[in-house]
Amino acid sequence: MNEAKIPAHWPPHWPDITDVTVRAAIAAVPRHRFVPPEHRNQAYEDMPLPIGRGQTISQPYIVALMTQALRLTPASRVLEIGTGSGYQAAILAHITPHVWSIETLPDLAETARARLHGLGYEVEVQGGDGRLGWPAQAPFDGIIVTAAAPDVPPALAAQLAEGGRLIIPVGASLWDQSLWLIERVRGRLRRELLAEVRFVPLVATTSRDQPEDPALTDVRRELCELFAAHSGRRSDSFDERYL
Repeated sequence: MNEAKIPAHWPPHWPDITDVTVRAAIAAVPRHRFVPPEHRNQAYEDMPLPIGRGQTISQPYIVALMTQALRLTPASRVLEIGTGSGYQAAILAHITPHVWSIETLPDLAETARARLHGLGYEVEVQGGDGRLGWPAQAPFDGIIVTAAAPDVPPALAAQLAEGGRLIIPVGASLWDQSLWLIERVRGRLRRELLAEVRFVPLVATTSRDQPEDPALTDVRRELCELFAAHSGRRSDSFDERYL
């Protein structure tokens, strides 16, 4: 069987993906190396694909959209939540060498780490609960979450640098998810709706019943008020048990 290759006219023409750096990253990263052998003939179709353990590799257009929204430079420090196959991390690493990634499932983390390093992407991958972020490496200029959370984890918002951008799908149901940009501007958080999406759920390894770090209470309150201000009511996308 012939080895799959990146098509000459890849990626597709997406009118709203205008960042040439992002398009170059999509064009350069061999997506077929990040999908199971039985799906490699579909690697360059603009669709998500299963990678096992109930997880998926995201649709290339969504990868491009989320990456573009981060507004990365070669100096940007980026945290990815949900390594999966490692494809999104490879796209990030094509733009900046400062990439950290967290994967909840240990076997996926190990496989993705080996795959990324084998392809020359020096991404630091660790297993753990992505909702907690990576405090030892914070702050980050960009944080990208590749699975849907029921709310915006306060720890992630707290780990944004000034001017930092968090891209996260939020929604308790597969059929009711929105992709949000959360940005820290002059010390305050602002939000912007990017798209309606469908992602697998973000897997947690720590119980939501565990007491939250008191230092995050103000961040949680700010997030709750931010979403409530736009809806005219207190948002049900945020768990208020700590307020």
